[in-house]
Amino acid sequence: MVPAKLRFFYTTFKNRPFTLLDVGAGNHSATRVKGIFPKCTYHGIDMETYNNTSIDLKAMDRYFEMDVTKLLFDDIPDNFYDAILMAHIIEHLHNGDQVIARLCKKLKPCGYIYIEYPGKKSLRLPSMKETLNFHDDPTHVRLYTVEEVAAAAEGGNCRVLKKGTRRYWPYILLTPVKIIMDLVQKKYISGVAFWDILGFAEFVYAQKK
Repeated sequence: MVPAKLRFFYTTFKNRPFTLLDVGAGNHSATRVKGIFPKCTYHGIDMETYNNTSIDLKAMDRYFEMDVTKLLFDDIPDNFYDAILMAHIIEHLHNGDQVIARLCKKLKPCGYIYIEYPGKKSLRLPSMKETLNFHDDPTHVRLYTVEEVAAAAEGGNCRVLKKGTRRYWPYILLTPVKIIMDLVQKKYISGVAFWDILGFAEFVYAQKK
């Protein structure tokens, strides 16, 4: 099953070669992305190689170690990428809107950017392990609205194609399975299991003009 954060890219690229800039390249992301897109050229950005193995690092075609809040992106080529992925990154940044606008310069004309983050509804959800309420994660520093994120993409010369609350039906249908797996593997139920059914996350999907 294609992960929710990659679903729009999969519709566009599937088995085609393309260049991807993944902003936040931890948690085995390169290996997982290349499992879905074997012809993808993968470039990652992160402050450190968080939760990656040597296999994950080898799967990266290029890696930029940097603090994106400093907005120093000269080492990243302009007009180079077919797609940029920013999944659950901006909520950790005080200037995520500026980061989005600047990174849009790195897209080729007609390239795509997908941004996902906790939505304002997450403030009203109950607290659970692995985050269901925005404040469950102490590294969250700013809550963004769809309007703010869409405006940031438009400020980077992109037009918004889709936006709103993430409701990925494969994940919703698999909620009971996720609960059982959590109980078996972790001995508790994680908040992530309820993200789609309760509308925890919002997204903006845009294309450079």
